[in-house]
Amino acid sequence: MRTLLIFVDGLGIGTRGAHNPLDRLGDAAAPLAVFTGEDPQLPHDGLLAHTDACLGVEGRPQSASGQTTILTGVNAPALLGYHKQGFPNEAMREIIREHSIFLQLQRAGIEPNTFANAYTPRFFQTRPRWVSATTVAVEAASMRFRQLEDLQRGEAVYQDFTNELVIEAGFDVPPRTPAGAAESLAALVAAHRFTLYEYFITDRVGHAQDMDAALRVISNLAAFVRAVVERVDLSETTVLLTSDHGNVEDLSVRNHTRNLVPTLAWGARRAEVQSRVRTLADITPAIIETLTAKEATHA
Repeated sequence: MRTLLIFVDGLGIGTRGAHNPLDRLGDAAAPLAVFTGEDPQLPHDGLLAHTDACLGVEGRPQSASGQTTILTGVNAPALLGYHKQGFPNEAMREIIREHSIFLQLQRAGIEPNTFANAYTPRFFQTRPRWVSATTVAVEAASMRFRQLEDLQRGEAVYQDFTNELVIEAGFDVPPRTPAGAAESLAALVAAHRFTLYEYFITDRVGHAQDMDAALRVISNLAAFVRAVVERVDLSETTVLLTSDHGNVEDLSVRNHTRNLVPTLAWGARRAEVQSRVRTLADITPAIIETLTAKEATHA
């Protein structure tokens, strides 16, 4: 049994209307287009779990605390008493170092696992002061970072899966279509028990309130997700897609929303995921359960 988690930053369940690029795109936004009060018809028998990103804490949910919660199963905002924007602080890094999903899987004997995203040489040459929750999670488990060479060989996926941004930065990599990037990700999924892929451009265009960019980004992302789901073996793989907070579904405001976020599930244990996930703190436990249930069957 294998599991893929696609993490999309800033994707909420919003209302229909001109403010929502997911509504404007129609079928081109499927399966990402989930609207308040509606049950989506997801391809490949996918299921939706409406997921609380506020986690019982006042204020708008934020990236650092939401991502820490997703990657650990620990309700970081409730534990620390606040939502934290941007990158995790030391208190949240400590939570990840102890409870990272990669560590939990290692402790359970479930390997190999991987973070599919490629890092450019600049990250290692001039490491930034603040790093993402995913970076902390990978380091906590002493896992290898995929780099530019992996991307060039098709053995990684960049955070902009088209490679447009990394090409603009001057690196020698080929451009990719959503389908081409999906091929690479599906190959990684086939070779690992757990694979994580992170995409955060949705949050950027949401903050910018840039409708044209949002329409382009969501259309490409939806095509990529559809292609991934089509290419993995759903009889042996559970695919999850979730987010840390709402944003891009309401371009009438610059801030994150308090909307529920979608957790979409396809494949072998999609029904268990749908019944298990209610908040962001349920994502890691649900993944652990999808991978250990099969182990128990073989015991």
